[in-house]
Amino acid sequence: MDVKDFYFDLPQELIAQDPLEDRASSRLLVLDRSTGEVEHRKFRDILEYLNPGDCLVINDTKVIPARLIGSKEGTDAKIEVLLLKRKENDIWETLVKPGKKAKPGTVIRFGDGILKGTVVDVVEEGNRLIQFSYEGIFEEILDQLGQMPLPPYITHQLKDKNRYQTVYAKHEGSAAAPTAGLHFTKELLQEIEDRGVKIAHVTLHVGLGTFRPVKVENVLDHHMHSEFYVVEKSEAEKINSTKREGGRVICVGTTSCRTIESASDENGVLKAGSGWTDIFIYPGYQFKILDCLITNFHLPESTLVMLVSALAGREHVLAAYEEAVKERYRFFSFGDAMFIH
Repeated sequence: MDVKDFYFDLPQELIAQDPLEDRASSRLLVLDRSTGEVEHRKFRDILEYLNPGDCLVINDTKVIPARLIGSKEGTDAKIEVLLLKRKENDIWETLVKPGKKAKPGTVIRFGDGILKGTVVDVVEEGNRLIQFSYEGIFEEILDQLGQMPLPPYITHQLKDKNRYQTVYAKHEGSAAAPTAGLHFTKELLQEIEDRGVKIAHVTLHVGLGTFRPVKVENVLDHHMHSEFYVVEKSEAEKINSTKREGGRVICVGTTSCRTIESASDENGVLKAGSGWTDIFIYPGYQFKILDCLITNFHLPESTLVMLVSALAGREHVLAAYEEAVKERYRFFSFGDAMFIH
């Protein structure tokens, strides 16, 4: 399977740089995965496609302001640090730019020294392990000094930090937002529940590997990053009972999808628990639990385009994307949405 099979022409100007004022006013392309037929709607029309007895699965992870700008102690050279994974004893795996200025032993100061980081090791892909020292509560200092780690293709400054969080974000730990969820308002979620649709919460802390390009020609040679997930017993039961009773399981975003597909057994039963997943879903994959997907429009040749192609078929997806480009839909994190059913 060649990575070029997932290429499409995406004009740069269709990558959304700013979120819309009203979350639910984005556009919605509805794709019937059996026929390839598409409809053009508004996101709040999603209500019309949800039935009583269905279950909507949302990822309640919260993005931390993981981007820190500091300076190298002794030289004042500017260094940017992106927090990727918390290890232990205030040690984080990080992405550092420029890496050559961050050899083991280097001390980086942030915010007049209220936070200091010492590079303790260089690990795979050139990531740095940094041990932080500070007085007080790390999360509060991070909130004060950190910036939201927007994807590299978003060049505008974000005016309101909360617009890169879902309205149901709860458990801190992501380096990127589960962006399909950005379209929901609290009011819309209430209307969905009032319609008799269950809402199940899962947690998957999104890593920056989400944006890592596929650098191999053969898709099967691509190594997925691993991400931490949690499925509570009560939420697993909501999803399992939906399947038993003939309802549909509708995932909001590829992260919710990857969570439930990772945590289910061969019989399509979702198991409560937590762990790390590096599941890679591409065409040929047989979905065990998911029936429908709400997702954003993804970048060419990305693992996310491969995931939606596994669900709806590559030809249907690429034809729908071609239509979206023609109709000037907005792409990626702050862009429009797609409902695959």
